[in-house]
Formats: sequence, C-alpha cells, structure tokens
Amino acid sequence: MKYNFDAVIIGGGASGLMCAISAKSNNPKMKVAIIEKNDRVGKKLLSTGNGRCNLTNRNVSADKYVGSFAEFSSAVFEKYNASSLLEYFDALGLAAFCDSEGRYYPASKQASSVLDVLRFGCERLGVEIFCGQNIRSLTKTNNEFLIKTENDVFAGKKLALCCGSKAAPKLGGSASAADYLRNMGHRVVPFEPALCPVEVDSGILKSLKGLRAAGSATLLRNGKVIKKENGEIQFTDSSLSGICVFNLSVYAQKGDVISLDIINYISNKELFDRLKRNRELFGKLGADNIFTGILQKRLAQAVLKKSGITDFGVLTEALSDNQLKAITENAKNLEFTVRGKGGFDKAQSALGGVSGGELDAETMKSRIVDNLFVCGEAVDICGECGGYNLHFAFASGIIAGESL
Repeated sequence: MKYNFDAVIIGGGASGLMCAISAKSNNPKMKVAIIEKNDRVGKKLLSTGNGRCNLTNRNVSADKYVGSFAEFSSAVFEKYNASSLLEYFDALGLAAFCDSEGRYYPASKQASSVLDVLRFGCERLGVEIFCGQNIRSLTKTNNEFLIKTENDVFAGKKLALCCGSKAAPKLGGSASAADYLRNMGHRVVPFEPALCPVEVDSGILKSLKGLRAAGSATLLRNGKVIKKENGEIQFTDSSLSGICVFNLSVYAQKGDVISLDIINYISNKELFDRLKRNRELFGKLGADNIFTGILQKRLAQAVLKKSGITDFGVLTEALSDNQLKAITENAKNLEFTVRGKGGFDKAQSALGGVSGGELDAETMKSRIVDNLFVCGEAVDICGECGGYNLHFAFASGIIAGESL
C-alpha cells in the first residue's frame, strides 16, 4: 500500500517522536508520519537512566559534547536549554525534578512517563505511526522522498532521519542512518561506541574483577591530561567501567593511559604518613595488611603487585620507606593502557553520524539535500553521561520539527 505525507520521520525514538510533535504543533494541517522498525516506539528511551530517563541536565552547553557537530551546536542549546526543554515537556504533561548533580528526571522516576507523554502527544495531534516497518530502499526524486518497506511505500515531501546510531543493537541500534545519508551524498563519520566500558591492558586487572571503588579517573595522552572524572570505578576482567570511565570513553583512543586515584580524598603525603603508621600498627602481619582500614584487600594486593611486592608473606614492618613511597604513588596513580572500547552492545551512545558542517544548526536541515533533516544520534555529536545525549535528541527534534 502507498501512503502520501507532507513529512515522513524515520525513527520513533526520542528525537523522532519530538520532531513529529513539534511539526504538528507548528503546522496542524501538515500530514506527518513516523516509520519505526521495532514493534513499538521508544524502546530505547525506556532503558535510559536505568529505567528512570535522565532527560536533561541544568549544565547543558556545547562544551559537554564532542564530535564534528559540537562546534556548531551552540545554536541548538541557546534555543533549547534545560529550562526551555522542561517547559516544552511541561506543556506535554510531564513533571520533572532535579537531583543534586543537576540531572533532571520525570517526577514519577519512570522512563515510561516520558514515553507516554510523547506517544499521547503524537496521538492527540494526529501523527500517524507505523511500527514493524523494515525499510528496503530510500530514494529521492525532485519532489519527494520515497521509502519502500517490506509491505508498504511511503512518499514524503520532506524527510527527517531520526533513526539513531549503532549503540544498543538489542534495542534497535543500527547503522541505517549512515547508509541513507551516504547514499544521498552526505559525508558520514563512522560510528564507534561511546559511554561504554574501556578495555585496558594490565596484569593486575583480572584480580580485581567484580570490584567497585570510589576515586578519580584521569585520561592521559602522551602525558597530557585530556579529561578527569570523579566517581565509582568498576573493574571487569578486561575493562574499566562506571560512569566516570564512561565519560572518559567519549575521548579515549587506543594507546591512551587511564590513571586511577583510588584514595583521592587525601594527598600523597597524608597517605604516605598513614601507611607509615600502619606499618607500626600491623607490623607482625603480612604486607597486604598495609592498607587495613583504607582499601579492600584485593585492591591493596593489586597496588602492592604494581609496586613490585608479590610475596604477601613478607611482614608489614619489613617494608622500607622507599617501598611505601612506591605503594603510595601507585595507589594515587594506578595506570592502565587503553586498548579499545567495549562493543556497541555495551554502549549507551555512539560517536559518528552525519558530518557536522553539512547541517544547519539553526534548523537541523541538510546543506546537501533539499528538504532533508537529521536529528539525534544520526548526527556526529556525543555528550557525557547525565542527560546530555537525550537533551540533544529532544532539542534537535524540536528544532527540525519547527522547520519541516
């Protein structure tokens, strides 16, 4: 069956739903359709923020993002900052609250509330939604875009690509947006995982599997600090994880170094003095008791190994001042070399997408293809953890909808 619309939106996620609402709100007579490959819209949205949906952050600004569109993105955040986006959601019926870190969540603390107001908004405004639509081809004539699926054909005078990235393939993530854009003449930055675990090399890592530790994580490149984050660090047998590491993953490259300070609440001198005292208190115990009252035993053993002490039968009182200095340095600067990132199945987001210079940030309209708009994760921009990526998805969707 063939359907004709004024505007077709590919992707029923955060940016696509918001784009449709924005388009119909600005032009109620416009015929708008959303084409979604999953059996329902908003599948990925339901998983965000551990099911609570961290929808924006009071600190939203262009410097929280990387990617080729980041340098152009100020126009998006100036038009829709956290306050104006929350007002938009409030008009749709969503109440929200801000936590101590500046992150906004729905008052219900359930991502389903966000999806509900978006779905109901589309229904109220008359947006037609077609789920279970696997696209077979997308072409453009002089006057319209033609989208062929397994059973139907959709024609639209305007097209908005809101079909995301390769992140979270189990929830529908794919490279389809990149393929469509490339076929229409756009330059596309290849997708790579972001906001994900970072795979590292270190002989001590396997001994730390399953542990969590509060501290600081610093990303270094040729000795230069690229990014520093505080928070919980999680260890697996092959990678570092946790929100602070996820934020480093946006910037990390193979060969970089991640340095962990797992006792970041005191200085090197204070730690050294405490270890000297522990040497006296626990002198008749094995060397791995030097961190008693400070670190979990397996972490303590890893620091000792990194410091060249592998025989934990050596008495604590036998540790020299020089050994204590090395132990102090490693506890405050536990280094791991980056060898890659966790796969897309472990990524919350992705870098890559349409090259930033080929979009008009004021409208999210293509500079290459007439009447084509690109939003959300299909754009080469990625923010840190904390609601930044959802904010961009929603804001870019609104802006594109206003211009459709």
